[in-house]
Amino acid sequence: MPLDIVVVMDPIGSINIAKDSTFAMLLEAQRRGHRLLYVRPGGLAVDNGAAVATMAPLQVREDPSGWYQLGDWATTPLGPGHVVLVRTDPPVDAEYIHDTQVLGLAQAAGAMVVNDPQGLRDYNEKLAALLFPQCCPPTLVSRDAAALKAFVARHGRAVLKPLDGMGGRSIFLLTHGEANTNVVLETLTQGGRSLAMAQQYLPEISEGDKRILLVDGEPVDYCLARIPQGDEFRGNLATGGRGEGRPLSDRDRWIASQVGPEMKRRGMVFVGLDVIGDWLTEVNVTSPTCIRELDAQFGLNIAGRLFDAIEARAGSGPAAPRAE
Repeated sequence: MPLDIVVVMDPIGSINIAKDSTFAMLLEAQRRGHRLLYVRPGGLAVDNGAAVATMAPLQVREDPSGWYQLGDWATTPLGPGHVVLVRTDPPVDAEYIHDTQVLGLAQAAGAMVVNDPQGLRDYNEKLAALLFPQCCPPTLVSRDAAALKAFVARHGRAVLKPLDGMGGRSIFLLTHGEANTNVVLETLTQGGRSLAMAQQYLPEISEGDKRILLVDGEPVDYCLARIPQGDEFRGNLATGGRGEGRPLSDRDRWIASQVGPEMKRRGMVFVGLDVIGDWLTEVNVTSPTCIRELDAQFGLNIAGRLFDAIEARAGSGPAAPRAE
């Protein structure tokens, strides 16, 4: 049965369709005969207790000169028959949290929200990895600059980052004894007001920061290793990293087996795990990417697998809130 696929995303006119995972999802949904509806940025609201969205019918095509066409805008309640794809990029700020609360009302009214709105609030992408400590390298989260400095001293080298960044923003590599350590820690913690994360430096980053995709708790068979280039230690594609597809290792599959069942239980249908060497470093739930790169390198259709899962869930009736 055709579904109304409601997409909440960053402005569609500014995406790079060759790399955009949301665009891959929209193409697949359209191929399957589902109706696409694009929510105007900032267009979620609550009207007399009901979640509504200002949205327009959307058509997409694989054409870099013009990849979308919008119909007329209308404000419509969200409920049964709607599958809401939440694909806006971090930061997960107050406005983002408010939107997830609106989407929680839509979910309660019968819409399926992918990913689950409470999960989007609960799972900070840095902290979520620490729910699986058996998978993680030594890590400290603190506002205390002295404690973070001691962590760097204990491990010799450490990567430090804010909890709300993406795309490699504000990530620092510190070696014990560096002269700029204090100023980095003051900047990251905003003088002790903000939490920052320190992780033991993993030299395997030179071989790539692997993105493993989970669809309804199960891993895609290939990952994208994002390999640092030149004098850059970060592998993020946004910082110039080179993407190289690889089959999952046994350790990758073990990490996925640790994380996947809990993601599925919590209604996190599409998740990206970041793995360096043998260690989990992040669990990405807001807008995981790398569909296009992996599809192109291995002849996959990851969005097709995602919509198989969405359609199976939709076939069981209105979406229920996740189990505790």
